[in-house]
Amino acid sequence: MIIPDKWTATAASIWIQCSSGSSYAFGIYSPLLKSSQLYDQSTLDTVSVFKDIGANVGVISGLLYAAVSSRRRGPWVVHLVGAVLCLVGYFFIWLAVTGILHRPAVPVMCFFMFLASQAQTFFNTANVVVGVENFPEYGGTIVGIMKGFLGLSGAIIIQVYYTLLEDNPSSFLLMLALLPSLLPILLMFFVRTYETSDGHDIKHLNRLSLIALLLAAYILILIVLENTFTLQPWARIIILLLLLFFLFSPLKIAINAQREEICRTSSPTFASRTPLLHETESVVTKKNYAAGVPVENLDSQLHERQENDILENHPRQIGEEMNLLQAICTLDFWLLFVAMICGMGSGVATINNISQIGESLKYTSVERSTLVSLWSIWNFLGRCGAGYISDVYLHKRGWPRPFFMILMLAIMAFGHVIIAFGFPGNLYLGSVIVGVCYGSQWSLMPTITSEIFGVLHLGTIFNTIAIASPIGSYVMSVRIAGYIYDKEASGQQTCYGTHCFMLSFFIFAAVSLVGSLVASILFFRTRRFYKMVLLNRIRHSSRE
Repeated sequence: MIIPDKWTATAASIWIQCSSGSSYAFGIYSPLLKSSQLYDQSTLDTVSVFKDIGANVGVISGLLYAAVSSRRRGPWVVHLVGAVLCLVGYFFIWLAVTGILHRPAVPVMCFFMFLASQAQTFFNTANVVVGVENFPEYGGTIVGIMKGFLGLSGAIIIQVYYTLLEDNPSSFLLMLALLPSLLPILLMFFVRTYETSDGHDIKHLNRLSLIALLLAAYILILIVLENTFTLQPWARIIILLLLLFFLFSPLKIAINAQREEICRTSSPTFASRTPLLHETESVVTKKNYAAGVPVENLDSQLHERQENDILENHPRQIGEEMNLLQAICTLDFWLLFVAMICGMGSGVATINNISQIGESLKYTSVERSTLVSLWSIWNFLGRCGAGYISDVYLHKRGWPRPFFMILMLAIMAFGHVIIAFGFPGNLYLGSVIVGVCYGSQWSLMPTITSEIFGVLHLGTIFNTIAIASPIGSYVMSVRIAGYIYDKEASGQQTCYGTHCFMLSFFIFAAVSLVGSLVASILFFRTRRFYKMVLLNRIRHSSRE
């Protein structure tokens, strides 16, 4: 028997995340959209920017989540609104590209695209915030899992498309209208918060991360096979069934977690302290006994000495919640916002133009579709890996999460340079680097937000910071990449050669380095704050 708890909520959230990343599949239907509506590259980039605005500006979904939570209503309301937006937006885009609806004006198409992609913020807000509330000690890991499966969703949806629709982009748009709408409606009542805490959470969360990694490896193997062999319909059906098997694995983990928790809570020797905090406290204990300092004195002395320094830059007490207006008045908010403009903006500009970049470098249509699918894999690795690794190094060594943001933005600049040079195979290597680094921003940013500004208004604050993505995307996709591409095309609809995007990606590389410098400022401002977070966790653990 399946008991509704935080584990079933997590499994349901994962399934919704796996179907809700349709915005990452833009490269599959963008050529059809461009040809059927007679768009040039700048116009197509404009439409894609509204896709990015819809997929990233989640202030409305954050406010709705806060409203329904305060009135003791479940997040199912947020999921329901997302399902309606998805259905309406993609259905009208499908009507337009099939000719059933007369070719709409560009602003109208931008509105349809905005509605379709805006649904993603409603699904994502509900799933991520519920996850953080259910697993407060492992925010980086659970955010990485949720964002990771969202990153994989593009490749999952594309595999369903190849199996069932056989390279029919117009039918793909109809599938995007139906699948991501119906699944959340079926599962939305399972996703809710539970006031439970268990020291063995990390074990099962790690198993969910492992499932995600295996799923990513499986999809990667599929992509290689599809580029090497011509797969028969029966082979594609078997491949899809195995994919569904992987997707059902989180439910098995949830059932096992329920059974273990029931056994532990019924045992008289049940212990509530987490292994990770035991390990952290043990490391601190060994270091300070070696230095001849009693641990109990060190804890209080460090806490007292660092508190005044920390609060000079962070006027709120640790654990105090901030609303959106209070957060906006802090320098940390704007440092995070600017860093995200640089990192997310250049990353989204890359995926939005990846088909056109491949076309300009004379990649085949199959290779361009493969690059779109591979982007989902790299995006996933960045999301899942950055969340998990930053959790480990924060808990064990006290490394602030902004350090990993600095590192990822600097590496992303190198990836942009590789794409700019246009040598054979560059797009594969460059997209790996940029995709991983881009994905990492989506797990680091919400987790940093929850730690600096609290969880109560997390949905609103991190979705407001996410506005940086469409802002950066507009500047870098339309004003830079689209403008330079059309200029290099010399009046033609298509441009061929390395010169089409070279200057654009050198600019993207410079922007990423600027983002890394901004993240460095955030790192130096919050490094003592994160030490305080770690000490508070140890002190809290010692009281239990």
